[in-house]
This record gives sequence, C-alpha cells and structure tokens, in this order.
Amino acid sequence: MQFRLALLMVLIVCASPVALFAKETKDVKFPLKNADAVVFSHDVHLKKYNNNCRICHNAIFDLKAKHHFTMAEMEKTKSCGACHTGIKAFSVADEKSCVKCHKGKPRNVEFKVKSAGQTVFSHSVHIAKVGSCRACHNGVVFTGKEGRVTMAQMEKGKTCGACHNGKKAFTVAGNCGKCHAGMKPREITWKAKGVTDAKFSHDFHLEAFSCKDCHTKLFAFKAGAKHFTMADMGKGKSCGGCHNGKEAFSVAGDCNKCHKGYKPGKILFKNDGGEVTFSHDFHLEAYKCADCHNKVFPMQAGAKHHTMGDMEKGMSCGACHNGKDAFTTSGDCDKCHKM
Repeated sequence: MQFRLALLMVLIVCASPVALFAKETKDVKFPLKNADAVVFSHDVHLKKYNNNCRICHNAIFDLKAKHHFTMAEMEKTKSCGACHTGIKAFSVADEKSCVKCHKGKPRNVEFKVKSAGQTVFSHSVHIAKVGSCRACHNGVVFTGKEGRVTMAQMEKGKTCGACHNGKKAFTVAGNCGKCHAGMKPREITWKAKGVTDAKFSHDFHLEAFSCKDCHTKLFAFKAGAKHFTMADMGKGKSCGGCHNGKEAFSVAGDCNKCHKGYKPGKILFKNDGGEVTFSHDFHLEAYKCADCHNKVFPMQAGAKHHTMGDMEKGMSCGACHNGKDAFTTSGDCDKCHKM
C-alpha cells in the first residue's frame, strides 16, 4: 500500500511541469473591413517550430502592443514578414500567395462623401481590368496608411488618381458622375458678415461649364477649404477666376448680382476728431460699387485704417476728395467730423 502511494506521488511530481506549462493556443482572427478575416493558426506554426513560442514572442509579436501592420510594412520584414520572405516561408510579397492567408473574395468598398453621394469601388471590376491585387496594393498606390484623400490629392496621383489620370483610365478631374452615381450638385450658400448671403447655383453654371472647369483648379473638394475675400477674387481667386469682366461679369461690379437684396448701410468711424459717417446711399447716386471696391477700399476684415495724412496723399477717401473730384480732405473738417 505504501509502495503504491509512493509511486503515485512520483507520477504526480513528474507530470507537474507539463501541467504547469501546458497552455491552450487558439487561432487568431484579424478582421478586415472589406474582406474576410485573416486567420493565424498557432497549431500550424508551433508544429513547425517544435512548440517554441519564443520564436515569435516577443521578438516579432509584442503581446503588449496593439499595432496592426500593413502589407507594405510586412514586405519590409515587420510582423509576419519577418519569416514570410520567400526563404523561411512563402513571401508576403508573392502575388500568387495572397490567397494562402486571404480567403474568399474581396468586397465592394463604399465611400460616403458629404454633398456628393456615395461612391462604390468594385474590386471585381478592377481586378478583371488590371489582373492582380498588387497592381494597387503595392505600398505605393494603396499603403494602408494614407487614409482618406481629397480630389485635389487624387489629381496629383494619390490613390485612385495613380491610374485615373486620363491615360490609363478616365481622369478624376471631371467625370464626377462615373464614380458619384446619382450625384446632383446642390445650391451653395455663403454667409458673409455685413452683407446678404451669396448663393451659387450649380445648375445654372453647368449649363455653360463642366465640373472640371472649376474643380479643383478654382475650388478644392475638401472640408475647411479657404474662404476668399472680395479682394482675393479681384485678383483672380475663387469666383474671380471667371468673373473678371471678360468671361463673366466682374466681381468688382454690381454687388447685388450675387448678394441679392443687399443694401449697403452707413458706416461709422470713431476717432478723436469726432465721429465720421459714410453714407453709401449718397455716394451711390454718383458712383457705382466698382469705383471704390476694391481699388480704394478692400472688402475684408481688418483692413487698414488710414490717417488724415494718408488721405491727403490720395489714399482711402482722399482718392476722390482731392479738391478736383470732390472737396479736399485737407479742408473744412466739419463736413465729415461731426463734433
């Protein structure tokens, strides 16, 4: 009886290390947004390396880090690419080996774009055309790290623009309806301080022009695009690219053509010499907007305030109030400064 008990204790002690170090390993799934998940089999890899976990952990895969590597990084020997180089194991850069990890068919990719509808990218259509995944997923066109790009960036060869350049495939500069199916450009309203809203009608302009005439040479397709002043437009920026008095009426003309119902009010200047009130109504009886804006008075916030000395040199009000076109600024102060 004592012999049997002793033998049992020996067996328990001998089996203990196995019990202590045995650990169940599971398959690891790496979910992909537009394709089936990639499944990593611990069993397959442990069998190849005689159950030596340290081959990969933590030299290649740090269990504390949560970094997901791109294919471009793997091709530079990161993550799976440390072994899958074509020497120890099949290469991650081998076109024919993609299906060894990526099972199933790639799905359509949907891009939702504000004000431009939904764009659907078809993998099947493009694979049939170019013949391989690596034509695009090559670490240059799609790296997995560029994120969303603007139309302006595509026109410079980024992502879709690498092929859609008017040579390999239709250009991204125009042809909006080919990708943005059912898109109907809407009317755009710009709010400006001190004047009525300016409204831009796509329908009206598309009767004479195409999308590529303005986008993205004059108007960038991106959120937070710069808002230009009337002075900028007078120099050919934004609307001023066409509204220059040659191709279309000048932005330095009749304000009411864009700012409907706009009635400029009185402007009050406060200074030590007494308040000065400028009446648009009075001056518009003899002049038009373009006579002063933007040649004499720029339409922009923070415009410089000129001194009386500046005006006597022909700046600001002194451009007209020179003793010839109108009474001089170096004359009777009471005409403007009401004490």
